[in-house]
Amino acid sequence: MGLLNFLKKIEPDKKKSPFLHTLFDGFFTFAFSPNTTTKGGVHIRDGMDLKRTMVHVVIAMQLCYIFGTYNIGHQHFVALGMHTGFVEAIHLKLAYGLIQILPIFIVTHVVGLGIEFWFAAKKGHAIEEGFLVSGALIPLIMPPDIPIWILAMAVAFAVWIGKEAFGGTGMNILNVALLARVFVFFAYPTTISGDQVWASTFIDEFGTVKAAAGSIADYSWWHTGFFNGLFDWMGLDTFQQGAAVVDGYTGATPMGIAAKGSWEDVTNVYSTSQMWWGAIPGSVGETCKPAILVGAAFLLLTGIASWRIMISMILGCATMGLILNAWGATEFMLVPWYYQFYIGSFFFAMAFMATDPVTAASTNRGKWMYGFLIGMVGLIIRVLNPAYPEGWMLAILFMNVFAPLIDHYVIEGNMARRAKRSGKAVETAA
Repeated sequence: MGLLNFLKKIEPDKKKSPFLHTLFDGFFTFAFSPNTTTKGGVHIRDGMDLKRTMVHVVIAMQLCYIFGTYNIGHQHFVALGMHTGFVEAIHLKLAYGLIQILPIFIVTHVVGLGIEFWFAAKKGHAIEEGFLVSGALIPLIMPPDIPIWILAMAVAFAVWIGKEAFGGTGMNILNVALLARVFVFFAYPTTISGDQVWASTFIDEFGTVKAAAGSIADYSWWHTGFFNGLFDWMGLDTFQQGAAVVDGYTGATPMGIAAKGSWEDVTNVYSTSQMWWGAIPGSVGETCKPAILVGAAFLLLTGIASWRIMISMILGCATMGLILNAWGATEFMLVPWYYQFYIGSFFFAMAFMATDPVTAASTNRGKWMYGFLIGMVGLIIRVLNPAYPEGWMLAILFMNVFAPLIDHYVIEGNMARRAKRSGKAVETAA
């Protein structure tokens, strides 16, 4: 009570300092649960508010963050031909991953929350909580070496045009995190596609950031000064300035190899175990399937995410995979349908993107159709369109647009069936 009373005393005046009051309200409602939850003779009794719902989703992503941070470092040293065992030089890989992920995380939140705070102050209402999830998702779906200025533009576009233009949290029709990724994909495609973007901080002889054979590791003071001093004092391996990418390294993802070759070509480079556990190049948080599935299970157990969307998306992907296997017109179509779950970001899209309650279908029957169509359309884009070797981003955004229409027809169908039953009941009674 002492802290609560103190915070009440220093609360800024809403009229005189609207921006400061908005900041204060955001911190206050984050620290304290509301005292206005429904009680008594009502059918809804829940102490969970929107902030805490969003926090649960962020908690579900933490294993992805931990593994993704480590894998950034691991892929960097694989490119150098150093410490290639996954558990070798753990301290170097974690340190390197932190140096890469922290600026991405910080810039994402500074830009996104700054825009949200500004809109909240201008509108005179409390800070909206939706960016808690979007801000946690965006770093996980980006390559580890994305230029910070491009990231800032993508976040600003997604928040400003994709959400605030529609009225703010709960009003957007498209997934905000995916809008940030699609902005980068179409505006700056070379920074998020191809084989050169998944291992970070290399510069070739022309000064171009590129993870190609012969490129030099471009370490900063944080690597060679702060961490090298700490590791040297502890008697551990240190970062080696001037280390170069080894000959034969390509940085190709399993998806990129499969799109150009066969499943045998993929397994010649990566084992199925590597693909399942995530020791492969890719976006920061999308490679480790067990970490993602643990997060998905947490969301299901807490009732945050829809199991109907998850299961139907798996069924849709499996169905289309079997159809493509039977067709077999290209090598990519012949990839065994169950390995389609291994080589891309299907599980991440299923757990954290497709289940967004704002942009997904709302009716139970609509959720089955929505998830099933995402699974089918996403795999069609992945396999049949060589320009987009990963289809879930476009499939989810496509189905975001159709989610209201799906719900409309589901509701109309329910009303028609009830009207028909009522008419029969009246006839029977007469």
